[in-house]
Amino acid sequence: MLMTAGPAATVLIAVFALIGIGGCGRQPSPTSPSASTGAGRTTVRFAYRAATAPRADLPASDRECAAAVGRTHIHPSWRDFDRIEMTPRGADLWEIAFTDVPVNVRQSIRVSDGNACDQNATGAATRNVFANDVLLVEVVPTPGAGIEPGLAFTVSPGGVVTP
Repeated sequence: MLMTAGPAATVLIAVFALIGIGGCGRQPSPTSPSASTGAGRTTVRFAYRAATAPRADLPASDRECAAAVGRTHIHPSWRDFDRIEMTPRGADLWEIAFTDVPVNVRQSIRVSDGNACDQNATGAATRNVFANDVLLVEVVPTPGAGIEPGLAFTVSPGGVVTP
């Protein structure tokens, strides 16, 4: 006996088909939370060793960039590169800790600092950034105002960072 679907079932089938087609060509980024291996998450402390006061010697041509950056902040890949303010600690240190960093999956961050606008047109800082006291050295592209330089790392379940 052949069964036919009613109008409501036909609409549901069409919706599920469209959802399936829409997702075919799009794979999760290796740095997105959904790409985590499920192995867990751990805490990573980030330290950016740089002046916490705005530079008085910043060239006039870079002041617009510094104003656009605002307060020094970080963009973590596992949080879809959202802007998250860093905390100043003294004259030459910015810090922040995250307790939700996926382990054993390559991650990236971008630190944005108005004082770095003379080194990068968007204020992306690629020097003096540490994760759990390990200097990050691998410069990678991150999304921002176009593609901006960031830094990559992997962290183990025990919190050991590999740059």
